[in-house]
Amino acid sequence: MEHKIEQPQIPAFTIAALRGGSGKTIASLGIARALSNQSKRVVCFKKGPDYIDAAWLAAASNDQCYNLDPFLMDVETIKASFQLRSQERDVAIIEGNRGLFDGMDLEGTASTSKLSRLLDAPVLLVIDCTKATRTIAALVKGCLTFEPEVNFLGVILNQVAGKRHIAMVTQAIEHYTGLPVLGFIPRLKKDPLPMRHLGLTPTDEFQGASSALDELATLAQEHMDIDRIINLASRRAPNLGSATDLNTLFGIEGPKYSGLKIGVIRDAAFQFYYPENLEALSLLGAELKYLNAISDRRVPEVDGIYIGGGFPETQAALLEKNIEFRKNLLELINNGLPVYAECGGLMYLGHSILWQNEKYEMVGAIPFDLKMQQKPAGHGYTIMEFQKDTPFYKRGAVVKGHEFHYSRPIPKDSITSLGFACKLRRGSGFQDKLEGYVNKNVFCTYTHVHALGQKEWASTFLNGVAKIKGLEINGKPGM
Repeated sequence: MEHKIEQPQIPAFTIAALRGGSGKTIASLGIARALSNQSKRVVCFKKGPDYIDAAWLAAASNDQCYNLDPFLMDVETIKASFQLRSQERDVAIIEGNRGLFDGMDLEGTASTSKLSRLLDAPVLLVIDCTKATRTIAALVKGCLTFEPEVNFLGVILNQVAGKRHIAMVTQAIEHYTGLPVLGFIPRLKKDPLPMRHLGLTPTDEFQGASSALDELATLAQEHMDIDRIINLASRRAPNLGSATDLNTLFGIEGPKYSGLKIGVIRDAAFQFYYPENLEALSLLGAELKYLNAISDRRVPEVDGIYIGGGFPETQAALLEKNIEFRKNLLELINNGLPVYAECGGLMYLGHSILWQNEKYEMVGAIPFDLKMQQKPAGHGYTIMEFQKDTPFYKRGAVVKGHEFHYSRPIPKDSITSLGFACKLRRGSGFQDKLEGYVNKNVFCTYTHVHALGQKEWASTFLNGVAKIKGLEINGKPGM
């Protein structure tokens, strides 16, 4: 039965920029952390499939951060997720990605601007002012006229040189566009956020994350008019209407798979899990047992294992060192344990990781060595079309997701290609648009799937586990 929760109107706004690397993450984290430090209940959303920015936003707000992705999710799901997660919060912040109007095609499909309009969350535009003054007003005016339906809250100036620079840009923007300048980010001698090959260093791998967030909160409090931002957002606060409950959001009828124990490997090497994916498994009744491939010695009694993405290459020496866990996992796999592995999890199940002129032994469950490259081997949205049955997905299934990997699989032998279950309509995958490697009851993919983009994902996984284990579901064997 669908339960609806009446929602009050709360301030909600979208932080966007003209391009990536323009300061929107600094602004988003600073404002979120500053509000959280004031005991405000902040919920953050990340537009697109990104894990790392979302983890930083979660740390800044002391709450979960949820992805909203117009390519992966339908309109009603995005609205329902936004409504439900904004429940009992004081403010909702959406961080965009790339440029404000950048999307999938000429029309800007799935752009941040389209998401802002869908959710009635006006745009706080962060704009890089390096070596420019009056021209910045022209850029802002162009944004106002490019998609006139987009509502703007105001502007945050980034990379400003000093008081005179701020005054000149502010005067030009407010005179020519009518939008208020609501703050600035000065030129920083040092980036408070640590970067590496896939973008920001994950919070779990950066001991100074909390201090960096507090530094950004101080920056926001000193240089941005946060109270005015909230007041302006309050005037345009979206009417969130009625939010459905979680079961309705996920299309789940109840804990159909109660009794199933699913191991989730989650540690410094494997951090990439959408909270909704774990939530969906739990709503279906699965008991999640969290494992650590770096420090645990053995795999506990579980019916199946889910290994998400992450950075096994940065933890490769520690993963290799834990021989007992690797051998135990391989033995269980050889005895039929169902495993669903995404990206970093796939790398861990290979024979070895080759990185920075070193070779690190891994589990050896699939016949590949994984070589790290300097440039991405795959980056963007994917569409998998299954041409064979797998332990989980069936032939004919079409699954959308996202990939971002620097690793390139090197097959151990010439017959390795026989293990692929899908071809990609879109994306790179393993090689030659091949995807979804199957060995015994292991399914490995570079594609990250979001449980609100593929609402059957959790039940597909759990049903496969139940069937393999010969377990009954509600008095019936797994289908």
